[in-house]
Amino acid sequence: AWQMIFGVVTRPEYRKHGLAAQLLNRAIADARQQGRKGLVLTCKDKLVHYYAKFGFMNEGVSQSTHGNVAWNQMRLTF
Repeated sequence: AWQMIFGVVTRPEYRKHGLAAQLLNRAIADARQQGRKGLVLTCKDKLVHYYAKFGFMNEGVSQSTHGNVAWNQMRLTF
């Protein structure tokens, strides 16, 4: 089974301290330990490069219509 990440949000005053990275690294480690196939998430264009640093691959534009915004389907396969 795949693990889905629905959102990673950091309050502005706590940004640039590596907190989102810590949460993602923990989610990745937990998913591996639980025997998941990997993780899936959607993100806006400006965050594709951020998630790529963790090994997520961009699979293209998602079919999601949430907020009338284009979302990129990102996948990290173990």
